[in-house]
Amino acid sequence: MPAHITHLEGSEFQRSRAFSPAVITEGGKTIWLAGQTTTTDLEGRDISGQFEAQARTCFALIEKTLARCGATLGNLVSMTVFINDPRHGDSFVKLRGEIFADGCFPGSALITVSHFARPGIVIEIQGIAVV
Repeated sequence: MPAHITHLEGSEFQRSRAFSPAVITEGGKTIWLAGQTTTTDLEGRDISGQFEAQARTCFALIEKTLARCGATLGNLVSMTVFINDPRHGDSFVKLRGEIFADGCFPGSALITVSHFARPGIVIEIQGIAVV
């Protein structure tokens, strides 16, 4: 049975921050995505320490993984995002709004951490999708 996904309408603040207060799923299969990080873009260029480039590349890599599972970014129902500097929060929210331009945002947590597994990493995105 394919999934039926409903995004609970968010408040004006929640929409401005590009997340849903809840996502309801029925049926389907659940895909638990490992945390995605990178220090190189899709062409292999070094993007160490470059927040926007890493965030965009993480989403592109997640999209590739989801495609292997028969899903798209539109199937993401939840994400946990780790950033190393709270000053990147607003730019991440803007980017997430671009990625989910249809307004069907996943539920999300945005957490600031002090370090990642490798030098040069500034963001990690982990998610759950339902197909």
